[in-house]
Amino acid sequence: MRVNLYIPTLNGGHRFLALLNSLKGQNLRPQRCVVIDSGSTDGTVAAAQARGCEVIGLGGEAFDHGGTRQRAIDMFPEADIYCLLTQDAVLADEFALANLVQAFEVPELGMAYGRQLPHQGAALLERHARLFNYPAHNQLRALADAPTYGIKTISCSNSFAAYRREALAQVGGFPRGTIMGEDVIVAGKMLLGNWKMAYVADARVYHSHSYTMREEFERYFDIGVFHSDNQWIFGAFGRAGSEGFRYARSEVGYVGRRNPLLLPKVGCSILAKWLGYKLGLAYRRLPHGLCKACSMYKGYWE
Repeated sequence: MRVNLYIPTLNGGHRFLALLNSLKGQNLRPQRCVVIDSGSTDGTVAAAQARGCEVIGLGGEAFDHGGTRQRAIDMFPEADIYCLLTQDAVLADEFALANLVQAFEVPELGMAYGRQLPHQGAALLERHARLFNYPAHNQLRALADAPTYGIKTISCSNSFAAYRREALAQVGGFPRGTIMGEDVIVAGKMLLGNWKMAYVADARVYHSHSYTMREEFERYFDIGVFHSDNQWIFGAFGRAGSEGFRYARSEVGYVGRRNPLLLPKVGCSILAKWLGYKLGLAYRRLPHGLCKACSMYKGYWE
């Protein structure tokens, strides 16, 4: 199978250099490595070109989570499988890409995503997030699994994912103009179109963020906006409330066993996420300026 790799960038820094280094050792080499840059000034573009990547500049066009990725795919569509990475996701071993692409030996598989491990030195809460959301066992999911997994059925991440060309085209490609969740939208449409999706635990990357309390609030505000704009997800796969409660309970237990002194921080983090999410769900009743102030993705509101 022919494989293309697409990576959006903006001042990728040392993590992007580590990603480029991890690509060198892969036993599956993409036919093309396409970098979509939003105006880096730190040498990101030169580093990508030095490693043989083809670079697309957005010029004056604003970054769009779905639209920017689809633009790159439309410019370089000659592949059977489209792999996506974010600039701060570092491939964990030489088989990461190959293991992800191997999942497409299942003919009805539309998309697959890999396991995310915390970066070295990641904080306790971020380590829990990766353990909770990215377990050590594979999963193959279809629409019939929605009663079992609920909204988690279409959980996925373009930080490390791959899509079958035919399946992505069938659902119209990545959506433009969404605040986030372009990967979840595509996964949901694929399952509704009778494709399957896979979580591949042995396709691993190092990828984690240490968010401040404010950033947690902003991130969950954006998730609330996303869910408010995509109510069909609730109708097809269920709501997010029970999954959020399960995560909070797991986080309290995980931190309590390892560092009970951090439990007040955990409580504040859970409250910030809950408030952000609820406000995001109700964003249409808020002033435009307040929405922008509450959002992590400020460019969306411009």
